[in-house]
Amino acid sequence: MKNIQWFPGHMTKSMRQISESAKLIDGVICVVDARAPFSCINKKLGEIFLNKPIIFALNKSDLVERADLNKMLFKFKEQGFIATPVIATDKKSTLNCLNILKGELKEKVERNALKGKPIRVSVIGIPNTGKGTFINSLCGQKKAITGDKAGVTRSTQWVKINGVELLDTPGTMPPSFDSQELARKLAYIGSINDDILDKEEICLELIKELMQICPEKLNEKYKIQCQDKEGLAVYEEICKKRGFLLRGGDYDYTRCANAVIDDFRKGRIGKICLE
Repeated sequence: MKNIQWFPGHMTKSMRQISESAKLIDGVICVVDARAPFSCINKKLGEIFLNKPIIFALNKSDLVERADLNKMLFKFKEQGFIATPVIATDKKSTLNCLNILKGELKEKVERNALKGKPIRVSVIGIPNTGKGTFINSLCGQKKAITGDKAGVTRSTQWVKINGVELLDTPGTMPPSFDSQELARKLAYIGSINDDILDKEEICLELIKELMQICPEKLNEKYKIQCQDKEGLAVYEEICKKRGFLLRGGDYDYTRCANAVIDDFRKGRIGKICLE
């Protein structure tokens, strides 16, 4: 499988904008995907906000089994981080996350309130983790640009809610990935632009990963038996079961790849944590 690398030109500009705004920021909410939360952490962004309180919002937590979610939260705590589960479309959930950050900034919140000044919070993360949806949910209306394709937001923008100014930032990748295993996880969840990916290769790798993590869910979803089989054989069995065939009976790997990846991203295969 060829190496995955994605750091388009606009991200260099975005990193500079985020860095320049850091001195204005009181605290940070880092939105990550609960299915691969540690893979979603851009260490370069962490360095920019090194001395600011950071809350990790484990978004799409409804797509992960509760037991796995609890393990992820415990791992964050073990590493000295504050993390909370979030469903970005649910205002109660996003407000709880913001309130946790306000608790970390209690003295600053009180001082600013006396002066009639808001606190300033940066919402950061890699592409397609749900930052825009998170902000819109908090505001109760559409303020941030959202989309299901990585790289929708291209510039920073301030959004005001009661007593808080939120800085919506573009999803920004690290300039290089620590490993290709990490890169593949980000490809599975849609944080890397699909246009640069070989989706058939990604699908095969995803199938192999799911065969290790949750073979029973794969079996149930596609009405197959994947035990003791190679990944390609399972891929082709899914093609047959779903009718993804070309004239002459050849497998339509492309249609199958699009379907399986979409099924995973939308939680139709089941609640799955990749970490």
